[in-house]
Amino acid sequence: MEKRTLGRTGLEVSVLGMGGLYVSSAGDLGRDEGCRAARRALELGVNYVDTAPSYRDSEEVLGIALEGVTQPYFLATKIGGRPQPFNPQDKDLLRRSVDESLRLLKRDYIDVLLVHEPDRPGQYDWWSDYDNFHGPVCDLLEELKAEKTVKFTGLGGTTAYQLPPIMATGSYDVVLTAFNYSLLWREAAIAIFPEAKRQNMGIVIGSPLQQGALSRRYPEIDTGARWLSPPRQKQFQRLYGFLDEIEMSLPEAALRMMVATPEISTVLMGVRSVEEVEQNVRSVEAGPLPSDILAELQEIADMVPFRPNEEPFGLPFGRPYKGPGPGNR
Repeated sequence: MEKRTLGRTGLEVSVLGMGGLYVSSAGDLGRDEGCRAARRALELGVNYVDTAPSYRDSEEVLGIALEGVTQPYFLATKIGGRPQPFNPQDKDLLRRSVDESLRLLKRDYIDVLLVHEPDRPGQYDWWSDYDNFHGPVCDLLEELKAEKTVKFTGLGGTTAYQLPPIMATGSYDVVLTAFNYSLLWREAAIAIFPEAKRQNMGIVIGSPLQQGALSRRYPEIDTGARWLSPPRQKQFQRLYGFLDEIEMSLPEAALRMMVATPEISTVLMGVRSVEEVEQNVRSVEAGPLPSDILAELQEIADMVPFRPNEEPFGLPFGRPYKGPGPGNR
């Protein structure tokens, strides 16, 4: 599998990485299948693994799955959300979170430790000094690097425009951006990609399938839904029609678009099952999308260049919708 340099870390990472959210035993197929899928991913050349304390029991499952594997890999996890009640201003509590990650993952060190969602104050209030984006977590990260408990640090966020000012501090080696770069959403290219280039940060793409919105086709695209704006509906219809013309699935198109984006170091895939892993690896190994297909996909993305104000953050295909509000953003 193709490898790319993860920014200034110098790590050579597989262009397809493993996202740990759905390896959890709470997943559809259970812990055993998640373990098999994780091991199969490494066998097929994946060498970057991403998880977090808030991904249910993902750290524990990966600790079990990857214990004793012979294939070399790099492990990234996050700090945030544990233990409860979580206080991001308590450095001792933050250190306990890292210690627990090491225990669950059965590791002596972490290759990349990311601050989880530093761009959403309503999620975790990381900063005591908001002008300089500094807080106890910054001091802890420096201590952990000095102790060699952590090799590199990073940011894991979900916003396209709140994250770059934190990146601009120059204090982090890697940025993980989720929900902002995919077949239909391209906001990361506006601010995150340029700032990462200025800082020589490695770019990790999370949720290239928009946490399921681009994983398969949904009837709401034809029938409509009260949360689905007319421009977004037309955009989906054109995307579905184009993929019919070129006889390509949504997941394959999404992953091969990522491979065709040189700014990206690695894109994270789900590992619910061995079958899913093998399909994703086949898609990536088919190579980057040709330029004419990329151009058409860019035209489709440009139909809705920015999220409509009332659009739910995670499109609720096949799920109940209670109306606009903080719980649906």
